[in-house]
Amino acid sequence: MAMKETTNKTFILRTDAATMSAIEKWAADEFRSTNGQLQWIITEALRRAKRLPRQSN
Repeated sequence: MAMKETTNKTFILRTDAATMSAIEKWAADEFRSTNGQLQWIITEALRRAKRLPRQSN
C-alpha cells in the first residue's frame, strides 16, 4: 500500500489582535485548534476559488 506523502511548511502569520481574537473564538466554537481553524479557512478559500490541485486516487 502506497503512503500518501505530506509536506508541512511553517510560516509566520502577522495579524492584528482583533482578527486573531475572532479566529481563536471561531476555532473554539468549532472545537478546533487555532492552527486547525486557519488551515480550514485557507482550504475552504482555495476550494471556493477552484485553486486546489486535483487529487489523484
